[in-house]
Amino acid sequence: MARSIYGLDLGTYQLKIYDKKENRIRTVKNAVAVRNETEIFATGDRAYEMYEKAPGEITIEFPMKEGVISRIGEMQYLLESELKTEEGFFSRGTEYVIAVPTDVTEMEKKAFFDLLIYSSARAKEVRIVERGVADAIGAGIDIKQETGAAIVNIGGETTDISVLSRGGIVLNRLLKTGGASIDRAIITLVRRHLDFVIGRLTAEAVRIQSSVFGEEQGHAVMAAGRDLVRSRPGIKEIPDYIVRTAVKEFLKPCGEAVSLMLEQAPPDVLAAIRKRGICLTGGIACTKGLDRYMEEKMGIPFYTVKEPHLSAIRGVRDILLSDDLKDLAYSMKDENYRWMR
Repeated sequence: MARSIYGLDLGTYQLKIYDKKENRIRTVKNAVAVRNETEIFATGDRAYEMYEKAPGEITIEFPMKEGVISRIGEMQYLLESELKTEEGFFSRGTEYVIAVPTDVTEMEKKAFFDLLIYSSARAKEVRIVERGVADAIGAGIDIKQETGAAIVNIGGETTDISVLSRGGIVLNRLLKTGGASIDRAIITLVRRHLDFVIGRLTAEAVRIQSSVFGEEQGHAVMAAGRDLVRSRPGIKEIPDYIVRTAVKEFLKPCGEAVSLMLEQAPPDVLAAIRKRGICLTGGIACTKGLDRYMEEKMGIPFYTVKEPHLSAIRGVRDILLSDDLKDLAYSMKDENYRWMR
């Protein structure tokens, strides 16, 4: 039996999996449902459907927190559930390549390694690749030849900013803020301006449906919640200016971090970035008109790749399929990581 080879990109709210044998990418919600704080009885999409709807004895947990693994046991259980074969077991000698943030501690990187080595996933080898590198490859950048490139990955709870040159990361910073921060701001603004309470999933839906930077500004999105004036459930229009305000406030520190990083970049790298533009990836990059808004604010070109939320996992896939790129992923059993054995 041919061994299985998987590529993984572990997001806060979504897990992306590349299966080399089937040559396909699939996504699943990165959530587990726990009953009475001890029993995991649902994972993935099924667990996420219960979020904000589950009874008191059931909690919905997210094993990832701000880009790193915070609940390794639950993360292992989720992966084991998603990667088992139809017969209900793992094939021996499975290999994995995982995209990980650069700006985290070595112990936090080691958790990605332990996640698969010390589980029933039967990992023969676990290699990691820096997410900025995977993002650039998935965005179609010739990372080994390009003099300078910049990637801004805006995810669920993190914003990963990377400056790359000739196959490696020159500068990187991980901001612990992302789409969830925008959703919390929307909840606060809706309550303050409309005396109306909505949940996080509703705020997310409103954000996705709103014309934040598009040409259709001035319209509203209908949302269900609780009317504080009447003290009862209701439906209310959420004007897009509320979402726009939340997104713009979120983007201020992101723009400042990008500007600071560009100031630190070597002159030839910066010149190449200004010519090519800054690439936006991650789920929030799907926001219509975001690249144009950032370009106007910062005075440097921005562009968004197709399906930006899948950019990193596409890069992991290309690393697994290309002999020229495979050296960009490294094993944590290499000489530099012997202390982890």
